[in-house]
Amino acid sequence: MSFVKTRIALIVLRWALGMVILIEAILFVVPSAARGFAASHMPGFIRLVLGWGEILGSVLLLIPRTTIRGAWLLLAVFVFAIMIHLLHGAYNVGNLVIYAAAAFAIACGK
Repeated sequence: MSFVKTRIALIVLRWALGMVILIEAILFVVPSAARGFAASHMPGFIRLVLGWGEILGSVLLLIPRTTIRGAWLLLAVFVFAIMIHLLHGAYNVGNLVIYAAAAFAIACGK
C-alpha cells in the first residue's frame, strides 16, 4: 500500500475511533448510566475515571497535534477496562480489544 493510502486509512480510522468513543463515553458518564453500572458492584468513581479518560483521549485523538497522546491514553483506558471486565468474570471484551488495537495502530502509525 502506498504511503498516501496508508495515511488516509489512518486518518479515517482515527476519526471513526474518536467519534465512536466520544459518543459512547458521553453516554457512559451521564448520571442515568450510573444505575446500570451499579449492577457491577464496583465503586462509581471507576465509571467516571473510565468515562472521562475516554472523553479526554478521544478529544486528544481528534486534534492532529495531540493524536499520539490521545491514542496512548485511549489504549491505557481500554486495557484498564479489559482488566476490570476479566477480573469480574465478564469475558465479552471483544469490542474493547478491537478499540485497543485501533488505538495502538494509530499510535504506532502516525
